[in-house]
Amino acid sequence: MKIKKAIILGAGFGKRMHPITKKIPKPLVRINKITLLENSINFLNSIGVKHIVINTHFRHKQISDFIRKKKFSSKIDLIIEKRKILNTGGGILNASKKFKKQIFFVLNPDTLWRKGYKNEFRKLEKGYKKNKKPIMLLVPKTKSYDKSFKGDFNLNSNNEILRQKNNKFIFTGAQIISRSIFKNKKIKPFSMNIVWNDLIKNKHLIGIKSNQKFFHINNYKIYKKLYKKKL
Repeated sequence: MKIKKAIILGAGFGKRMHPITKKIPKPLVRINKITLLENSINFLNSIGVKHIVINTHFRHKQISDFIRKKKFSSKIDLIIEKRKILNTGGGILNASKKFKKQIFFVLNPDTLWRKGYKNEFRKLEKGYKKNKKPIMLLVPKTKSYDKSFKGDFNLNSNNEILRQKNNKFIFTGAQIISRSIFKNKKIKPFSMNIVWNDLIKNKHLIGIKSNQKFFHINNYKIYKKLYKKKL
């Protein structure tokens, strides 16, 4: 794959994962004897990503120590949101400064990224290159292990993303974007939903459908169930 840059979102408080995240940041929670963060890094390495930026805030020193001890093959930079958490939009805008005008993946480590996703990420990259538009990986609600998700988006016949009353797709946590989508936004706390809504309004956000079973560590109840499974 040609995209060599990626951001992993690691700054959240993980409150829905209490009590386990009272002592450790959510990216360091383990499933199948591996942390969510390491799983995401390993997956990105497997598709050829060479430079990863991780934004951190809550218990950031633990993440910093973890990265230093692991000595991953890819270049990893940590961006610490010291004063206040910047939310998803502000966090990505801030973390992506190192990428300038280059396109990059953004990954939510709460999703269990597995080798079955490799081909879908190739399609994601191909879709971005062909359409020159930001692109998301979406999964039908029927493929989600966690049945509590209400749905985030729909897709039309042109693979344009829509928001409607009955949304049939869940955002997997993977997207390809560039800094150009943020226009004149400043680095401060704001949600990616603001950016997505603007892109949707202008028919400038597209998606592809994932066929993988969707395992996402949404809360402590789901974590306990998945912890016992062999994934």
